[in-house]
Order: sequence, then C-alpha cells, then structure tokens
Amino acid sequence: MFNCHYSKKGCPIYQLDVNNAFLHGDLDEDIFIKPLPGLPDPFPDTVCKLRKSLYGLKQASRQWYARLSEALRSLGFQHSKNDYSLFTKQEGQSIVILAVYVDDIVVTGNNADEIMVLKGFLDAKFRIKDLGVLCYFLGMEIVQVPNGLVLIQKKFALDLLREFQCDNLPSTVCLLGPLSRTSAIEDPLVDATNYRELVGKLNYLTNTRPDVAFAVQYLSLFLQAPTKSNMTAALHTLRYIKHNPSQGLFFNNKPDYSLEAYCDSDWAQYPCTRRSVSGYFVMLGGSPISWKSKK
Repeated sequence: MFNCHYSKKGCPIYQLDVNNAFLHGDLDEDIFIKPLPGLPDPFPDTVCKLRKSLYGLKQASRQWYARLSEALRSLGFQHSKNDYSLFTKQEGQSIVILAVYVDDIVVTGNNADEIMVLKGFLDAKFRIKDLGVLCYFLGMEIVQVPNGLVLIQKKFALDLLREFQCDNLPSTVCLLGPLSRTSAIEDPLVDATNYRELVGKLNYLTNTRPDVAFAVQYLSLFLQAPTKSNMTAALHTLRYIKHNPSQGLFFNNKPDYSLEAYCDSDWAQYPCTRRSVSGYFVMLGGSPISWKSKK
C-alpha cells in the first residue's frame, strides 16, 4: 500500500538509517550488569545499573520503538491502527507517510518542506544517515520507471537458487509437480532444517511474488515432518522461480483508484482432512495491494 501511494501520487520516496538505534531506548525497569573489563572495581560483587538500553537486551527493540513513536507523536504523527510500524501526518491536502523497520526508515509524501523538517528533527534526536531516494530495502529492489514503480527481489531469488544449488538446474514453467492428496506415510527427512529454511525464505519471496503464494501455502503444511517428496516439490518451486527471477510487482501511476478483488476456493480439496484451500487478490487502480492463499 505504501508503494501504491507513491506511484499513484508521484511522490518522492526516501530511505533513512538511524545510527545505533537501540542505544536511544530509555529503560523503564532496573537492569544491572557486571562491570565491563577495564573498569575499576573497588568493591567485590559490584554491579552497574544501566541508564540506557544496550544491544542484546530483550527490551532493546521495544524501548527503541517507544522512544521513536513518542518523538514522532510530538511532531504530529499518528501510528496506524492496523500496522504499528506505519506513521502518518496529514494536515489538509498535505500528507507525510513514514514506515519503520527497526533502524531503517522509509519516508514519502506530497509535502517536500514537511519531509525536510522531519529529516532534521530525526537527525537532531537520533543522528540519522540520509540514504537518498529509495532503491533497495529489506532485500527488495525498487525500480522507478516512467509509468510507475517496479518492486522485485531478483538478488534475493538468485541468492536462494545458489544457496540450495538450483542455479545450474533447468528451469520450469510449472509452479509445483504432481501433488499428493493421500495420507500415505513416507519416510521423513533425517534433518528437516534445510526444508524449513527454504520454505521460510520462499514465504518471504511472496512479498513480491503472488504467483508462488499457493505453492508456499502447500509446502508449509509439512513443516513439522517433511518428507523427501516434499523437499523435491520445494526445489521444483525454486526451479520455477529460476525461469524468471526478475518477476515482481508493478505499481502504475494512473489516476485510477477503483478497487478490484478476486477470490476462489477449492472445497474439500484434501480427502484425508476435508479441508479447503482459498485465496484472494486485491488491486487498487490496477496495482496489487493484498493477496493470500490459505488452507
């Protein structure tokens, strides 16, 4: 939805990085640590009371978010009720949107002066690095084109192919091989770690690849006790991704805000469980904003 707003309004989108983010958190509880090596220790069993958060503390990320959200609220921002990592500030026709992931911040809006004020405010509070126009974020590549914006995960997909040694295998245009719908018992994998890692990374790839959502949903059913055939199916999906690793999402800049939604269900698809598989896909003005496949 963030990228859809950018492409529709033609707003600039910037990336910021906070220096030593977790060190800005204020602690709400008493936490003590042993004196660090090199500090004088005049008394036995001396401990140090922390005044600020440190990396490695369980409370660190929570306290950093509390400090950041408090600072943004003082500037007039409000967090979304649906996503607490999304903040907005709207005054009349002016709007600024800020998304945060730990210490990485993405900002867009139609008010350049307000964005400059925000950057200066954050730099004075936390010391930030202005990384300029957004082009790479959390493994996603953002490509600006004349008629909109393209969001892909090409590097992530190629790294995934190399990691699981599928980069030299032939590609395929079929998402999954023949699916087993029976309850036949197969020998489980000796070590399920690789399968779980692969499915987890494929799940992250669905952020820009709605076409693999069904396959990932199917493969996720066997995380607890995967078999060799499940691993073969997962590698088959990787070979499908190799067919076009640059495929992703396109957000057009047409002034169209019509909402379209599609859904489908396969009732009682699995004879052994009598469960159904459903899926949906939602577009705003021809740009994808939400999708899911679920059993």
